[in-house]
Amino acid sequence: MKKNILIFLLFFQLLLLSQNPVIAQCSLCTKTAQQLGEKPAQGLNSGILYLMLMPFILVGFIGYRWWKNNKDVEEQQ
Repeated sequence: MKKNILIFLLFFQLLLLSQNPVIAQCSLCTKTAQQLGEKPAQGLNSGILYLMLMPFILVGFIGYRWWKNNKDVEEQQ
């Protein structure tokens, strides 16, 4: 079990270190960012990516808990 967690953490860390800059803006946000300038546009882009990440974390956590509970039920049978 600890080995699986260690592998997951190493994979997650590798994923974080190998990020490429991403432009995640809709057309309205792009137009607004162009009017704001370079520095505020980068902050807007980071905020969009942050907001996008939260639902993925929640769904991943719920999926993990579901998988773990089903695994425990199968072991009891």
